[in-house]
Amino acid sequence: MFYVKNVPNWERALRIILGTMALVFAVMYWGKSDLAAAAGVVSAILSMTGLMGFCPMCAMVGRKLDKRN
Repeated sequence: MFYVKNVPNWERALRIILGTMALVFAVMYWGKSDLAAAAGVVSAILSMTGLMGFCPMCAMVGRKLDKRN
């Protein structure tokens, strides 16, 4: 692997759930609200970081997981 996981399992699940909710909002309000496109982008970012377990922003600030997780 080219990256080290830096997102704990509980946060990964939360990111996937919130990403799914943002995607549902984006689909429901596409064309009706300017926030729909932003919600689509946010949903993609949250879902991908949740699925991969790696967050580039967290890596930039030096976040690391405990070896116990």
